[in-house]
Amino acid sequence: MSTLLSSDVQLLDQVNASVLQGGGKMIRPMLALLAAGACGRRDDEEAVKVAAISEVLHNATLLHDDVVDGSSLRRGAPTVFSLLGGGPAVLLGDYWLSKAVDTILSTKVNPSALIRIFAQTISDLAGGELLQMEKAGTCDTTEDDYLRIIHCKTASLFEATARGVAIAVGAPEASVEALAQYGAAVGCAFQIKDDIFDYLSDESIGKPVGIDIAEKKITLPLLGALKDSPEEARIRGLMREMDSHPENAEKIREFAIDGGGVVYAEKRLSDFTEKAIEALSPLPETEEKSYLAELALYIAGRKK
Repeated sequence: MSTLLSSDVQLLDQVNASVLQGGGKMIRPMLALLAAGACGRRDDEEAVKVAAISEVLHNATLLHDDVVDGSSLRRGAPTVFSLLGGGPAVLLGDYWLSKAVDTILSTKVNPSALIRIFAQTISDLAGGELLQMEKAGTCDTTEDDYLRIIHCKTASLFEATARGVAIAVGAPEASVEALAQYGAAVGCAFQIKDDIFDYLSDESIGKPVGIDIAEKKITLPLLGALKDSPEEARIRGLMREMDSHPENAEKIREFAIDGGGVVYAEKRLSDFTEKAIEALSPLPETEEKSYLAELALYIAGRKK
C-alpha cells in the first residue's frame, strides 16, 4: 500500500503515511490473502495486489464518507476532513481511488474482469449510501431495504475482494463462486455487528452509542423490535421527529432493546456467519480455509 500510494508531493506523502498509520483491522486484506491460500496460491504476488487494492478502495471511500458525514474522528483519530478540510479530503480519496485502479490494471490475470468487479463495488457503495439517505428522510426502511443497503455499503467490497483475488490467482470457477458467497455473507455479518453496537451502552466498544439513531438510520436491531409491534407507527414517528427532538433517540434505543431487537439482530448475524462458513465447503481442506471460518466467527464475536 505504501508503494502504490507513493508520491513526490510532500504533503500528499505525509497525509498518506498518517492515514496508513491509523489503519483499521485490515480484515479485507486478511480475507484476500487467506482466500488465495485456500486456492493453493499462498504468498502469490497477484493476491498481495488485490489485498492492497481492497484496503486502498476501502479507505478512499472512508475519506469521502467523512466529508459527507462531517466526521471529525475516525478510528479515534482526527479525520483528514477535520484537519485539512473537505476539499483536500475529497482529493486524497480520489488519489487513492486512482491508485487502486492503476494497480488493478497491473494485475496479470484478467484485469478487465477485476475492473468490472471493483467498478460494480464502487457503484454499489455510492448507491447504498444514497438509498440510506433517502430512507433516513422517509423513515420507512423495511428489512429488505436494510439488507440491500448493507450489501451495497459493506458486503459488496468483501464480495469483490474474495471474488477478485480468486480470479487473480487463477482459481477454478467453483472456488471463485464459493469465495464470493463467503465474502458477501461475511460482509453482511460485519455490518450487522456494527449496527448492533449502536444500541449498546458499553463505551469500550470504541463507537459512540446512538449515532445511527440520531441520523435516522433504521437498522436491524430496531427493525427486529418493530416486527409485528403495535408501536411501529409511533416509533417511526419519533424517528421522523429526531431533528427537532434529539431526546427521542434514547426512547427508540430502549424500545429496540426491550422489544428484543438486539436479540433478533444477533440471530440474523448468526445466520449470516453460518452461511459464510457453509459457503467454504467446496474448497479443499487447508489451513487457510479453517482460518477463513475462524475469521467469520471473529467478525460475529468481536467486541469493537
